[in-house]
Amino acid sequence: MERRAVLLWAVRALAVPLVLGGALAAAHALWDAARPWTGPALAAVGVIGALYVAVMPSWRYAVHRWESTDEAVYATTGWFVREWRIAPLSRIQTVDTVRGPLEQALGLATLVVTTASSRGAIHISGLAPEVADEAAERLAHITRLTPGDAT
Repeated sequence: MERRAVLLWAVRALAVPLVLGGALAAAHALWDAARPWTGPALAAVGVIGALYVAVMPSWRYAVHRWESTDEAVYATTGWFVREWRIAPLSRIQTVDTVRGPLEQALGLATLVVTTASSRGAIHISGLAPEVADEAAERLAHITRLTPGDAT
């Protein structure tokens, strides 16, 4: 993963505290009956939001990993409860790269590996676009060569 992914995750993490803080600030300013509780709630949102934005992106960068081999795609995610997902190439249905506006601005991409699994797709974010495109091409090529569908 690219180090720039930390900035992407920090900007995304700002969205909830900003929207919630804005709503609380508006209620505090416009609704007199709400003032006894909106002030402390606004302070709590500010403190918890600042801690989340300060800690989450670096922690996520430290614990999220992925790897692709000729047999499978491996991805590790999680904060306190770690999840290790293995997607055999014979189970892969589609491989896509996604670049939203914020990812484009930061020069990043997300690799999405969709499998025949009830757990859903594996999303590997924070990649350089070249790495994501190369991984998608490689996985698509190997998947085409893999016999059967492992179902």
